[in-house]
Amino acid sequence: MKISIIDYGAGNHFSVANACKNLGYNTMLTADERIISQSDKVIFPGVGNAITAMGKIREKGLDKLIPLMEQPVLGICLGMQLMMESSDEGDTVCLGILKGRVTDFKKRQTDGIKVPHMGWNIIDNLEGRLFKDIDEGISMYFVHSYYIPDNEYTVANSYYNGSFTAAIEKDNFFGCQFHPEKSGKAGIRLLYNFLQL
Repeated sequence: MKISIIDYGAGNHFSVANACKNLGYNTMLTADERIISQSDKVIFPGVGNAITAMGKIREKGLDKLIPLMEQPVLGICLGMQLMMESSDEGDTVCLGILKGRVTDFKKRQTDGIKVPHMGWNIIDNLEGRLFKDIDEGISMYFVHSYYIPDNEYTVANSYYNGSFTAAIEKDNFFGCQFHPEKSGKAGIRLLYNFLQL
């Protein structure tokens, strides 16, 4: 199986690659459109700033490729957020795979909560193919200052002064706001489920 991790200079790709390797799968870190388009699975990681990340994606021409991919694609953290139409972070135009806008946690009433949302948090209302054999109420590891509001693509929720989208699924596109590669056995199981699609 060919598994590509998209290299656009804003991904936590080493830990993702190591997690896949521990599951018995080798990955290729690449920005080559031909290699990515011919891969069986594509992982779209992300750490950092939306406007910077989208700039790098456009420089590499990946903004045209990613929305048209037909194989399973998994966006992680910022990678999932960039699948939306736009983001409050830098008023960024994103890839437009999913309808909606990424929202700043600071727009919520923040009494008693810190931004960024960082650490272990429960996810529930688990639906979709990523969550096979993963229990309701499991905790995953989050690090983010922006979130996707609950929407028609939401297949898991978490809560931080209100509900937000912890995972999405639309056709061959999947995403998780948390970092599965840092989320223990349940996170590794989610990666395994994705790689088995």
